[in-house]
Amino acid sequence: MKKLIGLVALCIAIGMLVMLFMTNRFVGLILIILLLLVGYNFFCCN
Repeated sequence: MKKLIGLVALCIAIGMLVMLFMTNRFVGLILIILLLLVGYNFFCCN
């Protein structure tokens, strides 16, 4: 469980760093939706 929490914290930090340098909010929104779908498929689906 600690490794999963660490992975989540690292991914959030990387995402915040990427969004800090992006100027276009629409591209950021599309990227967030895409990564949420990928994460859902990896962790919740068989």
